[in-house]
Amino acid sequence: MSETHEHHGHHQHHGGGASWRTAASATLHCLTGCAIGEVLGMVIGTALGWHNLPTIVLAVALAFVFGYALSMRGVLRAGVGFKQALKVALAADTVSITVMELIDNGVMLVVPGAMDAGLGTWLFWGALAFAFLVAFLVTMPVNKWLIGRGKGHAVAHAYHH
Repeated sequence: MSETHEHHGHHQHHGGGASWRTAASATLHCLTGCAIGEVLGMVIGTALGWHNLPTIVLAVALAFVFGYALSMRGVLRAGVGFKQALKVALAADTVSITVMELIDNGVMLVVPGAMDAGLGTWLFWGALAFAFLVAFLVTMPVNKWLIGRGKGHAVAHAYHH
């Protein structure tokens, strides 16, 4: 799912498993899209003076948009049409993004005061960084399992050169 795909040799979805390196790369790609969308959503929600729920809804929606967009970019470069690229991105990233969003938003909600701390505080950004780390660690084995079964990132792999 990343642009460079230097880890192609580590895909093993035909023989019963995927490497941790492949899973980490797929998860880092997912985290990148999620982080862009979530930070943008938090900034917009905070700037508009929204409460936690609409801010989180916006952040999660944007995380999906940016996550899918990053996957589609590579597939579109391979000459695939927009509609097919969207289908590939949906198949490749939906489970990964969903798990990541559930975990990182859950962490943000349980860290005392994190959501109310505001964008100008160390508490907010420290909690968000911690939430992304926890989400990465939880999502990586999910991606490893999916890739090992020819799903998740393995779906998009066929379109990268």
